[in-house]
Amino acid sequence: MDINYLHSFITVVEAGSFAEAARRLDLTSAAVAARIKALEDDMGVALVKRSGRSVKPTESGMRILDSTRSVVRQVRDMRATAIDSNSQGEFRLGCFASALTNVLPPILKRVYRLHPDASLFVTPDASIELCRKVATGDLDAAIVVEPQFAVAKHCIWQKFMEEPLLVIAPAHLKGREAHEILLSEPFIRYDRSVYGGQLADRYLRDQGLHPRQRLEINSLASIAVLVHEGLGVSLLPDWSAMWQSLNIVQIPLPERAPVRRNGLIWNQHGHHATLAACIYEQARAVFETPP
Repeated sequence: MDINYLHSFITVVEAGSFAEAARRLDLTSAAVAARIKALEDDMGVALVKRSGRSVKPTESGMRILDSTRSVVRQVRDMRATAIDSNSQGEFRLGCFASALTNVLPPILKRVYRLHPDASLFVTPDASIELCRKVATGDLDAAIVVEPQFAVAKHCIWQKFMEEPLLVIAPAHLKGREAHEILLSEPFIRYDRSVYGGQLADRYLRDQGLHPRQRLEINSLASIAVLVHEGLGVSLLPDWSAMWQSLNIVQIPLPERAPVRRNGLIWNQHGHHATLAACIYEQARAVFETPP
């Protein structure tokens, strides 16, 4: 039985479609479907069923899902141990998508100075889903936006950085006030299905501001580039490191700005709790502003 086929099965169930699973696995939909078919032939039962464009696990698929996840984790740990007898296995770290490029790298740089032989597997996803995976043991830890719900009792979430909301605008608007810009220029809205977008939406409503919305999108990087191209202005968490090469200005809000907090969630009783705590401490060293 090919471990990659088991991983594909897990991904299909989590993604809910062959197309999305293929995107996450960097394969074609046909290749993913072929892997699932081969796995089903090997086991002699159907593991997934189509429902329109979505895919759901069958009863047989649900029965083996947890054990499949466990097998995949164990094989990864075995591989890491085979390479290094002192290794405690692979550390599975989640990270919300926009933090992959400017939050994760400096943290890992410090972690590898302390643990040069550590073996990590990094997976991106939405913060809510990453929190769930840490709670179920699919991940050892995850870099996430502050959960707006109680985390599992065996888990801990701790903040290591804050990002106040600010207005970003094309450089030629420098010197104008934040509210005046929001009301007069086309508005590019940060997706309200994510917490940062909800913070921005709540601020606009609380201030009685009604911008002329041009579009709504769930990507801080894309919004910054659209602003750079002169297509509008936006209200976002401060993501300055990502904007340094762009011709945009950052304008603080006149009122006390709402803050998005990012941190690390991990299983404090898990096999890799010590390394998780190390990752948190290194994240604090990089990003936390001294009082």
